Amino acid sequence: MNLSELPSVLWQGTVETAQMVVWSALLTALLGLPIGVLLVVTDRGGLRPLPMIKAMLGAVVNVGRSLPFIVLMVAILPFTRLVTGTTIGTVAAIVPLTLGAVPFYARLVETALRGVGREVVEAAQAMGARRLTIVVKVLLPEAVPQLVAGLTVTVVALIGYSAMAGAIGGGGLGDLAVRYGYQRFDTGVMVVTVVLLVIIVQLVQFLGDAVARKLSHQ
Repeated sequence: MNLSELPSVLWQGTVETAQMVVWSALLTALLGLPIGVLLVVTDRGGLRPLPMIKAMLGAVVNVGRSLPFIVLMVAILPFTRLVTGTTIGTVAAIVPLTLGAVPFYARLVETALRGVGREVVEAAQAMGARRLTIVVKVLLPEAVPQLVAGLTVTVVALIGYSAMAGAIGGGGLGDLAVRYGYQRFDTGVMVVTVVLLVIIVQLVQFLGDAVARKLSHQ
């Protein structure tokens, strides 16, 4: 690759990676949060014990977590085409990214909510609070720092997933690394893309940790 072209190509790849990660992170939070809440609420000793529902939901989440992301991307290509009309590009990559991250974040949400003191929930119940009120005004607010920390871990994982999406034409820095760094044996491009991904991960982790610490102090 011509050195004069490198900055614009890297910028485009960074923007595409950011688009994939931001949209898939938003969708993951919207879908993973209620699933994590259900895993806690329907468990034995939860606000609304439903062992069968908990078992089925837990099984689905476990299956989703156990699939390697590269396998998941290939397996759901028909679904991706149905949703986006294509199987390549940035928009198409958001579908497997989201489906791969939702089970991961749902388990982190479950862990965060289980960390809320039982006495806090019992106090709300003693005051006559309804189950939905306890979830919205007790469980979730108490677990906000952990939820933010979990989302940060999820976003970091999504950045790694987005790089793998480049293997099937998903766009972004991963696609750039595959097309130029691997297929054309351009070591310089490969090194630069890796450095950029590391910098992005470090920035996300730093910001996420800072927000989680601030919320925890509050």
